[in-house]
Amino acid sequence: MRTPRKAALCALAAATLLGTAALPASATDSDRVDFTLTVLFSSDMESALLGVPGGEQEDGTDEGPIVDGGTHPYGSPSRMATLLDKLRAEATRGKPGPGQAGHRGEIAISGGDNFLPGPEYSASTVEDAPFYDALALKHIGFDVSTIGNHDFDFGPDELARFLDTAGDEVAFVSANLDVSGEPALAAHTDDGTLATSRVFRTAGERIGVIGLTTPELPTLSSPRDVEVKPELAEITNALADDFARRGIDKVLLVSHLQDIDNELALVPQLRGVDAVLGAGGGEILANEGDRLIPGDVPERGFPLEAEDADGRTVPVVAVPGDYKYIGRLVLNFDRWGRVLGVDEQQTGPVRVSGVGPDAVHGDPIVRAEVEKPVAEHVALLAEQVVATSEVPLNGVRNDVRSRETNLGDLVADSILWAGRQQAEEYDVPVPQVAIQNGGGIRNDSVLPAGEVTALNTYEVAPFANFVAVVPEVPRDVLRQLLERGVAAAPDASGAFMQVAGLKFTYDPTRQAQEIREGTNEIVTPGERVRDVVLDDGTVLVADGVVVEGPPVTVATNDFSARGGDGYPFTDLPFTSVGLTHQLAVQGFLSEGLGGTVTAADYPEGGVGRITSL
Repeated sequence: MRTPRKAALCALAAATLLGTAALPASATDSDRVDFTLTVLFSSDMESALLGVPGGEQEDGTDEGPIVDGGTHPYGSPSRMATLLDKLRAEATRGKPGPGQAGHRGEIAISGGDNFLPGPEYSASTVEDAPFYDALALKHIGFDVSTIGNHDFDFGPDELARFLDTAGDEVAFVSANLDVSGEPALAAHTDDGTLATSRVFRTAGERIGVIGLTTPELPTLSSPRDVEVKPELAEITNALADDFARRGIDKVLLVSHLQDIDNELALVPQLRGVDAVLGAGGGEILANEGDRLIPGDVPERGFPLEAEDADGRTVPVVAVPGDYKYIGRLVLNFDRWGRVLGVDEQQTGPVRVSGVGPDAVHGDPIVRAEVEKPVAEHVALLAEQVVATSEVPLNGVRNDVRSRETNLGDLVADSILWAGRQQAEEYDVPVPQVAIQNGGGIRNDSVLPAGEVTALNTYEVAPFANFVAVVPEVPRDVLRQLLERGVAAAPDASGAFMQVAGLKFTYDPTRQAQEIREGTNEIVTPGERVRDVVLDDGTVLVADGVVVEGPPVTVATNDFSARGGDGYPFTDLPFTSVGLTHQLAVQGFLSEGLGGTVTAADYPEGGVGRITSL
């Protein structure tokens, strides 16, 4: 490790029944600040190992040259490592800030989604390459991390490989995951790398940290036989109560629940938690005067607050991902372990910048061991041309999640092409149609006309999901799959589907499909889809009525086939056919289209496969 001071990890012993401390004898005693804890945290780094660009400032200018010679001016693990060291030192050295105790400590926490499929991650898949995201987490010096949904995108075995590298220096916590059904992960619970909660010491004080992972994990990622328990409040309260019995009176919850409002809704059910660090939503929380990356606009203040079940005010915080910010939450405790308040002067997001007055130089070890080899790998991908496009291809996030686009058509076509190419080898029927969840198209940009590279295909289809064929989908089930795609319309949704092999119309003013979260059971069938016609002219739905006939063979990705994004496949059997999503896109461009994307086949705006009435 390279950090100057790291909180010492204490093994969790069996709970001992220590009596909880009595309340203060007087209000005067309880108003005295006895200990100041600085919580430094980030989340959703998602393999942004080479930094990120930033927009222009309000006056249209940039912030000057990049001081450390990096390609992108913001983010990167090397800069975060330098900045975290700086903030650790500020938290515990020198004269205390106004209102702070002389007795001060700190802890550094990650909110999960530590890696994400994509070109930077693919550097870790080269033979004999280390897991670069895990090296970054270790070098930065986080004490503990929870588990996010994207950490399961390659399945439990790849998460276990990540823990193999990071786990000797970083602890991992998630109280609502039962990994006993996955041997590789279970080994990490046996050796203590992965636990429900952990205890850390800083400045002689014990800090309890509890982790939670979103209950939506099975529909968002690929946890396989990992059981996800939904009773978040009960689990958290039991662990907090156990801490209290053991005399641990400073408790943090790090919860990857996908939306800060989910954390705010959880707090009123909690007892004994002093602060909540949310993750997965990417919200920009900031106050006036906080220095943000150009283009980032505050959504709400920092911190947010909610009352717990005992009427105590609990701060709730989050920061955007991609190594762009370190959140700093400074808590003042009295001698009884109760939070007296938040130090508003020191609390807030701290941007990770290589430009401007707050620029930091990236740590040279992280540059050499992580960023340099990853950059070399990505450069090779950027030089590999797989096709030429006559037309710009629209993969903007909100567009592919709300309407047909030409890139959406192309990606759906690639799924259908791959399913047909592999059907004989995997002994499945040749698929007639394909559906592609909009949330799986990730480049969030318009690819300009011209060369399309292998790097572009990773940006468009980064996830390690495999193309899958569902042999027999009854027509009423296919109709409800399409209903799932348009249930959120006109709002954007990752469940919105791009299609191939059929055309359909829908009316967003009619009844939307409603499902029971976690089971994908249809509570209220959708009535929005009005007409569905296969490319060969077969009518499946006419004026909202399903036409009786044989089932349809559907190609999709295995994430969707398992019910990801809430798709109601009703546990229909499917077969993965040996090609990842990215390889399907790349193969279709180079082989299926012969290296040319024509404006006739993929005009801007699409070809009318999806029509909103």
